[in-house]
Amino acid sequence: MPRRDMGLAMLVVLVWGLNFVAAKIAMESLPALLSAALRFTLVALPAVFFVPRPAMGLWPVIGSGLTMGALQFGLLYTGMTLGMPAGLASLVLQVQTLFTVVIAAMLLRERPTRAQVAGIVIGLAGMAVVGAQYLAMAPILPFLLTVAAAASWAFGNVITRRHPPRNGFSLVVWSALVPPVPLLLASFWLEGGPASALHAIQHVSLRSAFGLAFITYGASMLGYGIWNLLLSRHSAATVAPWSMFVPVIGAVAAWLYDGELPTPLGVLGALITVFGVLLALGVGNRLFRARHDRPDPTPHTEPPGL
Repeated sequence: MPRRDMGLAMLVVLVWGLNFVAAKIAMESLPALLSAALRFTLVALPAVFFVPRPAMGLWPVIGSGLTMGALQFGLLYTGMTLGMPAGLASLVLQVQTLFTVVIAAMLLRERPTRAQVAGIVIGLAGMAVVGAQYLAMAPILPFLLTVAAAASWAFGNVITRRHPPRNGFSLVVWSALVPPVPLLLASFWLEGGPASALHAIQHVSLRSAFGLAFITYGASMLGYGIWNLLLSRHSAATVAPWSMFVPVIGAVAAWLYDGELPTPLGVLGALITVFGVLLALGVGNRLFRARHDRPDPTPHTEPPGL
């Protein structure tokens, strides 16, 4: 990646690391699925009237909205409501890196380099070390829901890579039209019906409103807009490992929010994860470079920025 794109990736990591605590704050007075539905409604409206439709066809936009929107956040927020700690959620969701690389290799024939494979494996091992401190107290169902959310995100990454948008922000806005309906229907079914949803909206706290604003305009519009742009410029195996930095920010944010203190084992795992990500992003490539490793298929002409 050029330095400009690395800076954009680091900005995404920072915003997404804070996103999990912001989601918890939003759900203090809003049910999980209703919160997700409101998130995407606010992303789409009124921006959809001013942002041009992405030039990538209808079905990729719908597929992105279902996978990266409705499924990912419906599953993630439900898991967090059922007891998934914010710090652990930020960690487990990053298994999407492995899912993304595997799915991209199968469907797009994007073969990762040896250094990328080694870095991803080391990074996942580090996340496993960090996760060990949580799993003893985390119920299994919220954990499995978060893993399913990670798989949904990975499929969305591959859809975006297969049909790269010229403007990542336009894809975020237009794909946000898809999630509100299924999320609202699920909310009405599981969270008490339309009357309960209306009551929650009418009595939302200012604190939860700020949390909802952050996950809407920070994590979704800014974060995913940049993420989609990066996926249009670089292979999935180059972009996906950046998300493994998110749990480090998420752990600090969770500590500031509700005192989730990292243990020495957690710090060790974080250091292993950082080492693995740096390796996957190109540090130490000479140790693993082989003749059959192919360079990152970055197009010579990059799409326009945000």
